Amino acid sequence: MHFIIKLTIAFALSAIGVGVSQIPQPLPDMSTTTPTYKPYEALGGFGQVMADIYRYVPPVTTTTPPAPIYRHGDCSWLPALALQAGWQPEQIPQLLKISARESGCCPRRIGGQKVLPDCTPNGFAETTHLSDSGLMMINGVHWKPDHAQYDGLICKQMGICTQEPLLDAFTNLRAALLIYSRVGWSAWDMCNRTKTCK
Repeated sequence: MHFIIKLTIAFALSAIGVGVSQIPQPLPDMSTTTPTYKPYEALGGFGQVMADIYRYVPPVTTTTPPAPIYRHGDCSWLPALALQAGWQPEQIPQLLKISARESGCCPRRIGGQKVLPDCTPNGFAETTHLSDSGLMMINGVHWKPDHAQYDGLICKQMGICTQEPLLDAFTNLRAALLIYSRVGWSAWDMCNRTKTCK
């Protein structure tokens, strides 16, 4: 029985690098040396394994999801981005309808602009709504700082006072959410903010 215990202890000591004949080496005097960039020196056995583990620094990898491929009329990418922008799940169906109607789910579209099937701008059908911006066709009354009729809500609250930032889908959805928080869906009512068309 004593032999098995001694054998187990000897095996354990050999596994961590302490052999019966191994003599511990004194540590060098480090008071007169400059700092090293190798704090974990290889010691052999268990010490060698630990030194290898601490010396290994795995490469940092960052994965960015691929940008959506926009197609006129394809809004499949929109729900995930809308949730990130702060919209609630129960609002997504109406948001999809409005985005499809307003811009065909083409984020960089501006009012009156024609687009190719891949959402690339392709001239204008008319030029009377050039301040309508992006995915939700946010009107200039909400982002122009000097608009006489409205308060330039997006300019004042988000600091977005030009059209270009609103051509980014995420920014446009955040701005649309701000408008929605003030007036609900009425900003996108085709019937001049009434419940029904006549």
